[in-house]
Amino acid sequence: MPASRAHPTLCTIGYATLTPDTLVAALRARAIEVVADVREAARSRRPGFSKSALAATLQAAGIEYRQFRDLGVPKPGRDAYHHTGDFTAFAAAYEARLDANPEGVQALADLVRERRTCLLCLEADPARCHRSLLAARLATHRRFRVVHLDGN
Repeated sequence: MPASRAHPTLCTIGYATLTPDTLVAALRARAIEVVADVREAARSRRPGFSKSALAATLQAAGIEYRQFRDLGVPKPGRDAYHHTGDFTAFAAAYEARLDANPEGVQALADLVRERRTCLLCLEADPARCHRSLLAARLATHRRFRVVHLDGN
């Protein structure tokens, strides 16, 4: 799609139930050009999803990889959410992080305007993930359409 489209689409995906191959297939099905990794720490216990391995897999598939570390959730926030399960408190803390990083949010918005982009993190369910909060902020303030991919 041309970069001048009025309401660009921003995709999101969580890799918890995917393999690197199924991730690439899902991204190709949507003609994704860039994966924006919004994990603060781009490490994973799942084979193929740590930064270097993931970037290499995506590059081989013709998809660019970019990490937006400052738009991830710091470890204390992840730990608190896993301990309490309180998504409302988690969301409030994450929104404050986004408020403190308008440059990072703007850089991501610029990328989405220019290229077909998909936000990536671990959590399969976007309703329980910070990427949905980030995508909603972009959709509201930058007028993007959001599509959550599930890898199927």
